[in-house]
Amino acid sequence: MFKLGWFVDGYRPQTWRGTWAGDHRKEWLGPAFWVDIARSLERGGFDMLFMEDTSMIDDTYNGTMEAPLKYGLEAPKNDPMPLMPLLAQATKHLGVVSTISTLQYHPYLAARLGTTLDHLTEGRIGFNIVTSVSHRVAQNFGMDKMLDHEERYAMAHEWMDACAALWNSWEDDALLLDMDEPRFADHTKVHPVNFEGKHYKTRGPLNNPPGPQRRPVITQAGTSPAGRNLAAEHADSMLSIAKNPEQMAELRSDMNRRLKSYGRNPEEFHIFFLSKPILGFNDREAQGRKEAAEAAKNSQAWIDTQLWMLSYFSGGEIDYGKYDLDGPFPKELGNGQVSTMKHVTEGAEEKTLRDVIMEKGQMQGIEFIGSPDNVAEQMNETIEATDGPDGYLIYGTEDEITRKNLAEVTDGLCGALKKKGYIRDTYKKGTFRENLNDWG
Repeated sequence: MFKLGWFVDGYRPQTWRGTWAGDHRKEWLGPAFWVDIARSLERGGFDMLFMEDTSMIDDTYNGTMEAPLKYGLEAPKNDPMPLMPLLAQATKHLGVVSTISTLQYHPYLAARLGTTLDHLTEGRIGFNIVTSVSHRVAQNFGMDKMLDHEERYAMAHEWMDACAALWNSWEDDALLLDMDEPRFADHTKVHPVNFEGKHYKTRGPLNNPPGPQRRPVITQAGTSPAGRNLAAEHADSMLSIAKNPEQMAELRSDMNRRLKSYGRNPEEFHIFFLSKPILGFNDREAQGRKEAAEAAKNSQAWIDTQLWMLSYFSGGEIDYGKYDLDGPFPKELGNGQVSTMKHVTEGAEEKTLRDVIMEKGQMQGIEFIGSPDNVAEQMNETIEATDGPDGYLIYGTEDEITRKNLAEVTDGLCGALKKKGYIRDTYKKGTFRENLNDWG
């Protein structure tokens, strides 16, 4: 068996002009569309809904904000944190993961928020820990430019240490709830943490008692060596982009080694590999949809989107709009999403910029094409290459979310996966962390 998550590219308009956009050109601003998504994912047997976030409007591409605002790329965007309890209230088992930045949230604020959301979601909140990558984000929070990659991860380790100390500042039996004395909590079992590091300082303790999970499920999305170490020490799961089963197996083997070095059990750590199923009633129809998607790559909108995305991934350091599309692919990586940029640039030495964006698109990961039954078999065969409790983080069936393509996965593909015994057909336990470690 394997796990399923759904990747959402931010609390923003996902589809606002497509055939199946319906009324959610503006509906995305409120909860109804997202509640439908969460309920559908739970019906399909998903472990989590994973929502990306960033706090800026990038103007790297062509030196202007035109592309992101014209095409709805990363902007406009709402803060996903307040959405999480609404999604949890509408479901019973689905884990809900919101991105949180170690640059933008002080550890005390983050730890208190995590505990509050753990209570409000009844133990189903997760945090995707990111370091932020863009100079524009840094400038929104009082800095002149973003720190370099290694320093950001050093900060992230310290941030997690501080949050962990705060989440443990209440002992398990600190709450007394003695109405006769009266005595709500035992003050001798609530402790200051007096954490002091290079980047963060906090006295503690938290002023709210531990939630059902004590701390949110921690997810980490970087697969650079620094990112892998952060995940191995602190995370419950990680997101990865892999091109083939061999890369998946290599990552799992490497993470098992790193987890053991921190005294952790690899069976309780989950890797979600980004994937993109292209489904049809039969294989022929699915292949037709794939060909149609390839044909759309000739549009200026698609090209602008890819070049903007690469510029963003560089951390705002490389404007891919200044390069000749049919010239050599630039060698710079920038100071942004290093592992993502390495994935994009791998094997690009003899290729043009156009070649690379046509072949790799945004960050779709492994692609599966066919009928639900066929794709189910492809997914199982691929996951068998790994040696761990892994799964897939589905990045839509197309570069959008509509109720139509969501149903194709949750009612079509998931039905086939359940029938074959590849994913859960029921939820047995309560919290997000318990469900992650439950295999039916």
